Amino acid sequence: MAIMLIKIACMVVACMVVLAPHAEATITCGQVASSLVPCLIYLRTGNPGPSPGCCNGVKSLNRAAATPADRKTACGCLKSASNSYPGIQPAYAASLPGRCGVNIPYKISPNVDCSKVN
Repeated sequence: MAIMLIKIACMVVACMVVLAPHAEATITCGQVASSLVPCLIYLRTGNPGPSPGCCNGVKSLNRAAATPADRKTACGCLKSASNSYPGIQPAYAASLPGRCGVNIPYKISPNVDCSKVN
């Protein structure tokens, strides 16, 4: 009888896992960094412009940052990354979304206040 109850309990838990709504994961700084690694040459030199791989990363990052909390996190990660990768030019970083055809609700800048990002 106890074995049967354990089997039923396991089946119920399995059904709950399968049928539960999937919670969306929050964006991480690792995702932000890996999305923008193809952009480093552009961010440092401005030449020859953002590559297709760079713009794909920017677009992917924009889709991943779907909630205000994710956008705030992405903003903070971008600020940190600008300090972690030497040679990034703020003007090229600020122009990147527009050059890739992406509209984001804040300016990419080391001076942006990420707490005000929605």
